[in-house]
Amino acid sequence: MKRFAWAALVLLLAASFAAAQKLPWQKSERPQDVRYLFPEQVSVPAGKDAVVELHFRINSGMHINSHTPSEKGLIPTSLILPENSGVKLDKVDFPSGSEYSLRAMPSMKLSVYTGDFVVRAHIRAISGQHLVQAALRYQACDVNACYPPRKAPVVVDVIAK
Repeated sequence: MKRFAWAALVLLLAASFAAAQKLPWQKSERPQDVRYLFPEQVSVPAGKDAVVELHFRINSGMHINSHTPSEKGLIPTSLILPENSGVKLDKVDFPSGSEYSLRAMPSMKLSVYTGDFVVRAHIRAISGQHLVQAALRYQACDVNACYPPRKAPVVVDVIAK
């Protein structure tokens, strides 16, 4: 009986240790490759169309697909607003992408964003103060690989008067 209890304890400790260790494919998430910079708060007329400029920065050495990628299968950059935020997103004006070629395939031209860029969100807000927790969905790549799509948080306090 002691042998069984000892074996059970060893198995329990091994299972606990294994659960605490991350396997190579379970590593913690990469840091965001895109950061929302500003504005933190905007004032807009209630019930009327307004344009808000949202500023973003892409980490050095990285690029993200533009909102109109040049190849099928590439994930476009998009802005997502929650439906029940009191703010309606009518349309988004993205900047034009820059042409980018991979060293391995110089003839293939990709449409990407790098560095800083500005998105113009056309919104309409109901009267009041709304903490909008939106997201910029993007797919980041470096010279070696593309990473799974991510959502960068975009938090803006919208005051509609």
